[in-house]
Amino acid sequence: MEKLVVHGGNRLFGDIDISGAKNAAVAIIPAALMASEGTCHIDNIPSIEDVHCLERITKSLGCKIKTNVNSLDIDSSEITNLDACTEDVRRMRASYYFIGALLGRFKKARVELPGGCPIGVRPIDQHIKGFEALGATVKIEHGAVNIKADRLIGTNIFFDVVSVGATINVMLAATLAEGITTLENAAREPHVVDVANFLNFMGANVKGAGTDIIRITGVEKLYGCSYSVIPDQIEAGTFMIAAAATGGEITVKNVIPKHLESISAKLIEMGAEVIEQDDSVTVRSKGKLKGVNIKTNPYPGFPTDVQQPMSTLLCVAEGRSIVTESIWESRFKHVDELKKMGADVKVEGRTAIIEGREKLTGAVVKATDLRAGAAMVIAGLLAEGRTEIHSIEHIDRGYPNIEVKFQKLGAKIYRETIKE
Repeated sequence: MEKLVVHGGNRLFGDIDISGAKNAAVAIIPAALMASEGTCHIDNIPSIEDVHCLERITKSLGCKIKTNVNSLDIDSSEITNLDACTEDVRRMRASYYFIGALLGRFKKARVELPGGCPIGVRPIDQHIKGFEALGATVKIEHGAVNIKADRLIGTNIFFDVVSVGATINVMLAATLAEGITTLENAAREPHVVDVANFLNFMGANVKGAGTDIIRITGVEKLYGCSYSVIPDQIEAGTFMIAAAATGGEITVKNVIPKHLESISAKLIEMGAEVIEQDDSVTVRSKGKLKGVNIKTNPYPGFPTDVQQPMSTLLCVAEGRSIVTESIWESRFKHVDELKKMGADVKVEGRTAIIEGREKLTGAVVKATDLRAGAAMVIAGLLAEGRTEIHSIEHIDRGYPNIEVKFQKLGAKIYRETIKE
């Protein structure tokens, strides 16, 4: 077991390269299994535990994988196993993408129900609704999804709620269905677009990704291709917030500024300076920031995955801030950890009322989930004194070498083994 130790109070300066998007990569890797000929070469893959977990699952299904620095070669031409039921499948949320990928290509699959961060109830009913509309029979038995279809037939599918997972999963299956499938009330997130682009590089016919209506014309076969994953807007947002929190200046490079607009807008409203370039964003902050109100929403709204790091910054902003979490009902578990550091936060249902304090002080805290872990790193960076962050396996699921990247910017942060 390991922990992160942070000595706060340093202003951060410098440039940082942002890695490939976690939320795109964890869907693109299962999607690569749909190529019945050729090899998928995928660049800009983040070196995170969720990716390593998917690599192991993919190998267990019979795929040949070659790993390089920030890239993967996946040959799925000879898949021998359609039963994805391993500990790795159970421990991560994105393993459900194997359902759509295997159903599309083989018309059957058995995939254990996924795990993931404890941020609220995350049912897969919209996924199942979409698969059944395409003609599949779905049974949940012994903790696994058993799915099969004689044929998949394109149809119109309206999602009752906007769901990134359901949009991508049903899109995967529909790619190899007969006829045209229309997905209405579809998610618009950048990683949905990225998966659609990857499928099109493989020979699919997907149009409309990035809007709330996606049309998929089924094709008979998909092929290997070369593709590069988009930059991670959540990692970029975390470093942007770190710059504002420490009163420093950071340029996040290898980003798509448009994907960061909702984050940039709130930082500007707080009093930070945000300068956009073609593929980078610079954030600088001098003086006290002021509190703002935030409500998370599906893209292009403020991303739920940035809510926790941003709420940490608001703990030291002037005045009162109100944060409303409209996506997940249990995404304020980090608040109890912030209170150990002196934060003044009151949670009422899906709303957090934050009274800005002059400072936070170092303490022993834990990462209750992935993005809460990033919030604790931000808290440690802006706090007075020493902060110890435990349960950092959550952080490693989504942030590549987080302490190394912050060290490059001047942070006093390092990893230690916990002595039993």
